[in-house]
Amino acid sequence: MADTIRKIDYFSMAVSNRPGAALHVLDTLRDAGVNLLAFTGFPNGRQAQIDLIPERTPALTKVARSAGLKLSARKTGFLVQGKDRPGAVASVLEKLAAEKINVTAIDAACAGAGRYAALLWVKPAMVRKAAKVLGAG
Repeated sequence: MADTIRKIDYFSMAVSNRPGAALHVLDTLRDAGVNLLAFTGFPNGRQAQIDLIPERTPALTKVARSAGLKLSARKTGFLVQGKDRPGAVASVLEKLAAEKINVTAIDAACAGAGRYAALLWVKPAMVRKAAKVLGAG
């Protein structure tokens, strides 16, 4: 089975770096039926940054607007999913490196049941070229 790679929208937002701050955002999205493909969070100075990767962008932006959640502008990344194997992520990075496309950030993990997933980001000016190299829609 070949890897599937697709462009994804993502949004970041600042939250208090306190217990339950990210939970409040996730509860709001859950209660409104917004499904996330991925979610990341990390400390950023005295606050925390959370990144939201929605299954459907309009659903997220609509709920955020009505709930007063302050999202960043829409940004683009890539979601890679496939059969877990030695070198799975390396093969994706190899394609980009061959075309001189620098990866800004990447997170990858085994997803269980013999599968893996990765999120990767490139500079905005390289998104179109990366999508072509990766065969992403």
